[in-house]
Amino acid sequence: MPPAVGDDVPGFEALLCDGETFRPRTLDDALDDDGVVLIFDGFVFSAIAQNWWRRYDDAGWDEFPVPVYGVVRDGPYSINEFLRQLDSPFSIFSDLNGDAAEAFDLLVERQGMAGTKTPRRAVFVIDGDGEVQYAWDTEEWIHPVPREEVEEAVEEL
Repeated sequence: MPPAVGDDVPGFEALLCDGETFRPRTLDDALDDDGVVLIFDGFVFSAIAQNWWRRYDDAGWDEFPVPVYGVVRDGPYSINEFLRQLDSPFSIFSDLNGDAAEAFDLLVERQGMAGTKTPRRAVFVIDGDGEVQYAWDTEEWIHPVPREEVEEAVEEL
């Protein structure tokens, strides 16, 4: 099962992409003193991902007191191009082999994609000690993230 409220998050290392560069980074190193918001998506250039990342930007999630990071199954060059095209203020981990999604127990096989596994859409609000303060995931690819719940969880960090 994916981590629940009160659980310590599993660690992982992946390339963190900011729209220009990418560097290896562990989740522990990415944790701000106050925490982090971690958003799992499938692939960056899907219409669904473009829609949701624009909504996070429009909602002002880049102004949270903690960083917001994505985790997707794309390589770093496509992630950086995606971030540039959206003029996005966020950074996204390149989970090309699915190790982070597997550590969070989110990998599922995609129907009609011949054995391709991607993470279920999920959001975790994690405190500075690596403990989950809010967790949400869905098997519905287009189901909206409960934005207000995420924002309330961030306020409580």
